[in-house]
Amino acid sequence: MTFAFFPAVDLRGGKCVQLVGGVPGTEVVALDNPLAAAERWVAEGTDHLHIIDLDGAILGKRVNAPILSQIVRKLDLFTQVGGGIRTEEDVLTILDLGVDRAILGTAALQDPEMVTRLADRHGSERIMVALDVRQGSVTTEGWQKTIGKKAVELGRLFEQKGAGSILFTNIDVEGQQRGIDLEPTRALVQAVKIPVVAAGGVTVIEDVLALRDAGTAGAVAGTAIYTGKLSVRRTLEALKAR
Repeated sequence: MTFAFFPAVDLRGGKCVQLVGGVPGTEVVALDNPLAAAERWVAEGTDHLHIIDLDGAILGKRVNAPILSQIVRKLDLFTQVGGGIRTEEDVLTILDLGVDRAILGTAALQDPEMVTRLADRHGSERIMVALDVRQGSVTTEGWQKTIGKKAVELGRLFEQKGAGSILFTNIDVEGQQRGIDLEPTRALVQAVKIPVVAAGGVTVIEDVLALRDAGTAGAVAGTAIYTGKLSVRRTLEALKAR
C-alpha cells in the first residue's frame, strides 16, 4: 500500500480557509483564490489533493461546487472531495467531474445502506466515509452534532457496508498546529482492513511519518502548510527518503 500525502483546500465563502477545530469564525487562513492555493501545492510536487466544502458540510448542500469544478478540471491530480454530499446524485455529480474519491459523512451516518449502493454502483475504491471525532465521539453536520458512537464501531460497520476507505479526523487537535494524537488513529487502523486516511493536527514532518508508520494509508495537512510550519515539498521528499 502506497502512503499518500494530501494538502487540504478547504472552501468557505468562496475562499480557501483553515479553521481551528472546524469552528466558523476561527479562520487562521483565508485566501481569495482557492485554485491558486491548489496550484501552489502542485508546484511543490503533490499529486494528491483533499478538498472540503465547509459551507456544504454545515448547510447540507454543495455551496462551493463551481470552485471545486474549476480546481478538478484544471489540475490532473488524485482528488478526494467532501462536504455537503448528501445524496447519491451528489456523488454521481462529483465523480463525473473527475474526482477520484467522494467523501460521505452525515449522509452515510444517517443511511449506512447508501454506502453499499454507492460502492456497488461506482466501485468501493471511490467511496470514502468520514469519521470526524470530538472527545471520542463521532460528529455529524459539519462537526456540529455528536452522535455518541465511537470511530472503531462505525469503521467496522462501514467496512461491512462496502466503503473503500475511511477518513478519520481528530477534531480535538484540528487546526491547532500542536501535533497529532496518534492513539485514536492507531486504534481505528488496527480495527479495520480498509485504508484509513488521517487528518487533524498534522504539523511537522514527524507527524506524517508517524501516521505512515502506524499503518495509515495517508495523511491530510491543512493549517500547517499554509502558515509555513510544514513544507509540502520537504514532506514529500522525507516520505521518499525514509
